[in-house]
Amino acid sequence: MKPRFRTKRVYEKPEASDGRRILIDRLWPRGLAKGVAKIDFWAKAVAPSNALRRWYRHEPAKWPEFRRRYFAELRGNPEGVAELRSQLGRGTVTVLFGSKEPLLNNATALCEYLKARRMTHQRPRSPRRMITK
Repeated sequence: MKPRFRTKRVYEKPEASDGRRILIDRLWPRGLAKGVAKIDFWAKAVAPSNALRRWYRHEPAKWPEFRRRYFAELRGNPEGVAELRSQLGRGTVTVLFGSKEPLLNNATALCEYLKARRMTHQRPRSPRRMITK
């Protein structure tokens, strides 16, 4: 069973239906206690760089370029992406973000990146034995 990705603002109340809760921000959300957030994994290693985050500033016109740059950062960080993948588990994964922007944010971009690369990062199947007579 592959993980099913959802995104949610980290300030929203945790729910049982969230499944595994993964925070994808480099900075801890302001004013939020760790116990209240109920984070299973903080994936700060694959969050957008500070430079990219500051450049983007959640300006909708910059979204396509933000995605392009963020995906380049992710491709350049295979160890961080592998660590994140090892934390996904099965079932629902809720990728949490701190931004007030509900759609054009780093969590949405990360989910898109992971879904697009699902097939290329699965474990290879063992080769079939050749039977010779």
